[in-house]
Amino acid sequence: MLSSLVFGVYVTMIEWLENGTYVMGEAIHNTTIPFENFARVSTWIFFSTIIGWYCVSRIGWRRTAGDKIIGTKMALLQLMLLGFSIISLYEVLYNFTVLNAQMTAGIIDGMVPDIDKLSVAYPDPDRPWNLIFATKVFLAAFIISTHAFYLSVKPRKSLDE
Repeated sequence: MLSSLVFGVYVTMIEWLENGTYVMGEAIHNTTIPFENFARVSTWIFFSTIIGWYCVSRIGWRRTAGDKIIGTKMALLQLMLLGFSIISLYEVLYNFTVLNAQMTAGIIDGMVPDIDKLSVAYPDPDRPWNLIFATKVFLAAFIISTHAFYLSVKPRKSLDE
């Protein structure tokens, strides 16, 4: 994941210095590894974050089990996780809606757009986001925050188990 981050920052900086603009996530999404037409870097990042979260939650459950986080702290944590889940779900649905609208507009004009190049200039018009990259990032955030919320409300194991 660190190498993907360094690669993305490097390519984005080069694009910014050459053109004065960049599309967030486009360099990461349009690069395939290990060979052409196999898997994009954004897909590797998506799966590695999900698998990484699962491993961390399985390994680190003892730190939150029992009576370590109780009462007000747990309620605030659950509220925060629920908020993250709702915001991430909104962003996933928003990105899918914009992606669908741009594809439909392109098809109506008689040209099928390359969905890997579609971007949205939101929230900052000077720094647009690649729609596929943004959808993957927010889908991973939704899955992780929803799983964390689920873990926070399910009955706890005791430390003896």
